[in-house]
Amino acid sequence: MPVRKRTHTTVSDRFPTHNNKQPGQIRRKIAAEAARIMVTQAQYNYRIAKQKAAERLGVNVRTALPSNVEVENALRAYQEFYGGRQHVLHLQKMREIALRVMRSLESFCPRLVGPVLEGTADEHSRVSLQVFNDPPDAVAIHLLDKGLVFRNEQRKIRWHNGSYRQVPLLVTDTNDIEVELALFSYVDLRQAPPSPVDGRPQKRAPLTEVECLLAGD
Repeated sequence: MPVRKRTHTTVSDRFPTHNNKQPGQIRRKIAAEAARIMVTQAQYNYRIAKQKAAERLGVNVRTALPSNVEVENALRAYQEFYGGRQHVLHLQKMREIALRVMRSLESFCPRLVGPVLEGTADEHSRVSLQVFNDPPDAVAIHLLDKGLVFRNEQRKIRWHNGSYRQVPLLVTDTNDIEVELALFSYVDLRQAPPSPVDGRPQKRAPLTEVECLLAGD
């Protein structure tokens, strides 16, 4: 009777590792997981979300990670698939709040920026507005005159020339939605700050554009 040749099945044979997959496929998986983390854990730092996603998937963080743009695209897909009508209605509510606040601050040339403008906002997101005045802190006096309660924060951003700037923020609450006002001088109307997604000048919308955006919704 012939002797059957025994084959040895290794762990890697039974459970293929990520090393056997194409780099593009790994990047897509990390981007999708990073998007899920951003939505479910209210994590808005792209770098941290990607690192967490890589660790969650057992991928070495020194592997070429997806770009922020790839993660943002995955975020849109995630929200479209899982958010559905609820996501659309919540986004519309946030844009309506943005428009209301912008009208009340029209003399400060308000601009809508960030996830509410881009359409990637969720229930944890803030309405982010940039306002302009010389001196910038005149906006705080305006809010105090209106009897509005707010708190002061700061955000460190990297400028186009590689330097860092501390941008003052005024954060208030409207209909259970946080609204942040980033204070800039009039000269900053000439060039938008770098986008945290791709480093290009940040997309920002004036009041009339937000009105059109809501009309389209």
